[in-house]
Amino acid sequence: MPNRIIALIAAIFLATPAFAQDITSWVVDDSFDNVAFSVESAILDSGLTIDSVSHVGEMLERTRVDVGSDITLYSEGVVYSFCSASVSRDVMEVDIMNIAFCPYGIFVFSTPENPDQTTVGHRFMPGDSMIPVNEMLSAIILEAIDG
Repeated sequence: MPNRIIALIAAIFLATPAFAQDITSWVVDDSFDNVAFSVESAILDSGLTIDSVSHVGEMLERTRVDVGSDITLYSEGVVYSFCSASVSRDVMEVDIMNIAFCPYGIFVFSTPENPDQTTVGHRFMPGDSMIPVNEMLSAIILEAIDG
């Protein structure tokens, strides 16, 4: 009986997701509309297709009162989701479990406190096998904000 309990505890521990994840981001002295347009253009100019645009800021504002909050988090906030066939194949051939990270996302947001500044970034994907994805995401963002 104790072995079953130990096995159950071990299974629960191993199945628990890691919630801490690094984020790579830049703050730009430009409007949300300009930065979002530049990010979208940089993704498309890289030959990638945007699978979806999640309007996170709108959703949170629309549901703010319903969930009992009086805090407006974002003036605007979106997440662009997309994948790269070549980069994804490269990283998944190294580690088949990298499928968990696809599609990739780039977020763009501004806040009511700083409407003339926009934050843009992406999750930092862990592990050496995901270096090409991190490089691709950062390159797209740098093209958008420096290009």
